[in-house]
Amino acid sequence: MQSFAENRYEQVPYRRCGSSGLKLPAISLGFWQSLGEPGNEKTCRDCCYHAFDNGITHFDLANNYGTPYGNSEVVVGKVLRDMPRDELIISTKAGWDMWPGPYGDWGSRKYLLASLDQSLRRLGLDYVDIFYHHRPDPETPLDETMGALHDAVRAGKALYVGVSSYPAALFEQAAAVVRKHDWAPLTIHQPRYNLLERWVEDGLLAAADKAGTGVIAYSPLAQGRLTSRYLNGLPADSRWGRLGEEGRKWYEEQRKAGLWDRIAKLEALAKQRGQDLSQMALSWILRDPRMTSVIVGVSSVRQLAANLAAAKAPPLTTAECKAIDDILGNAPNRTPLVG
Repeated sequence: MQSFAENRYEQVPYRRCGSSGLKLPAISLGFWQSLGEPGNEKTCRDCCYHAFDNGITHFDLANNYGTPYGNSEVVVGKVLRDMPRDELIISTKAGWDMWPGPYGDWGSRKYLLASLDQSLRRLGLDYVDIFYHHRPDPETPLDETMGALHDAVRAGKALYVGVSSYPAALFEQAAAVVRKHDWAPLTIHQPRYNLLERWVEDGLLAAADKAGTGVIAYSPLAQGRLTSRYLNGLPADSRWGRLGEEGRKWYEEQRKAGLWDRIAKLEALAKQRGQDLSQMALSWILRDPRMTSVIVGVSSVRQLAANLAAAKAPPLTTAECKAIDDILGNAPNRTPLVG
């Protein structure tokens, strides 16, 4: 068993997940990209160890993360063997395409429960702490999807359940179904949320708060746009740079929309706070007490350490939040003009 820092629980604040008894660190570690790719096994292990040494107890996965699908769960599962399982919150999801045919996608009972069994085998675990339905299914009845999540808890294969990317109205319907049947509550909702994509402010945060459901944001840096990475041109080794002509077209479209000018102003504001832009973007999400945590994806321990600093930074002031809105050109609680 790997040894870890004795003061690890003094490093980051923990927030209660809605009205449940579950607490999560303000920063959580995600494995959507990079860490679950072949060849990155050592980096993944180093990041997991560094995260836990600094109080990050929540590792966020999904059945289709990594190359090939499921590889992130395999890699993380091997790391978990040397870590204290009862001190960790391990989450996984099902809802996107995973295997061929009508039973390997969306939100049927058949797919969700079969996928969970596969995830447990890849992770080498008896249970996950959180099991999500990864995206809304326009065809499967909510009763079936929510019932499958409940049965995962009843079978002891998940301790808590949640949903991801459900719009406010659909989330309210799902919560109503759960209450009607007295099923396992929706403990957590995972939406995409960042300075450039603020749709959750138009009803979802309020609906989750009313239901006693915690909210954890993914893609807090808008896949790199909320960093200084693109301020001096399109890096050839960036995600968009590797796409060639398609990436160059995307970059130019963002420039014409005025995004990079706004990003430069946000970076200047962050520096006034003693942060870089990515740190301020995380602090901005955590400004709202309804937010339980923010999931960060990293490719190195250095990036992880930089993100961790956001959890310890002074909260944004009212004046700083207004300055951010002024820079982005959007009224509070509305999606900005670019993004």
